Amino acid sequence: MARPIAVLGGTGPEGSGLALRWAQAGETVIIGSRDAQRAQAAADTIKQRVGSAAAISGTENVAACAAADLLVLTIPFEGHATVLKHLKPALRPGSIVVDATVPLAASVGGRASRTLGVWQGSAAQETAELVPPGVLVVAAFQNVGAEMLHADGPVDCDVVVCSDDAEAGRTVRSLASRISGVRAIDGGKLENARILEQVTALLVGLNIRHKGHSGIRITGLPRSAYTGA
Repeated sequence: MARPIAVLGGTGPEGSGLALRWAQAGETVIIGSRDAQRAQAAADTIKQRVGSAAAISGTENVAACAAADLLVLTIPFEGHATVLKHLKPALRPGSIVVDATVPLAASVGGRASRTLGVWQGSAAQETAELVPPGVLVVAAFQNVGAEMLHADGPVDCDVVVCSDDAEAGRTVRSLASRISGVRAIDGGKLENARILEQVTALLVGLNIRHKGHSGIRITGLPRSAYTGA
């Protein structure tokens, strides 16, 4: 893709895993964090793994927003609303915010295999309520575990992409398919993000029970349904 990707909260396991995979695919990646030095350190670690030619850098979250209009939000749910309110002045109309947040109960001391109730219906819908007018919100990457992203080899997981804007959805499906092994599927409207979040809780429970790193594959659809197939 021609546009840079800002991974906000990119020093965490999920964000750094996505940043790693996109850097490996030749994308320009900016890791965002509350701490610019920590973000740059994460970028340097990825560059050491991918190679010196990797187009990856790190900076503070607001600066990352200013440098890109394709933003991937990978933050713990307990800081979700606070971070979005902090970023709001830096978000420009036409930007795409991809929300991978899952409101797991573990974020407030509960079980990791349960989700919290969100008034708007899902974390992604909360994002849509908090961003300025003209900013497009897409839900994706909730079901791809950090362990799979950081491991070697293709990622054995499909990515379901939900959005109320068709073009933004297509952009993010193309982005998802840049990750080796991933097939991206149009999951319909943004309201379906609540289902993706519940699936994540199920996967976490399976991983705990069976000591694995599970993902999802959607079968039985025509080949044309899978971007990157």
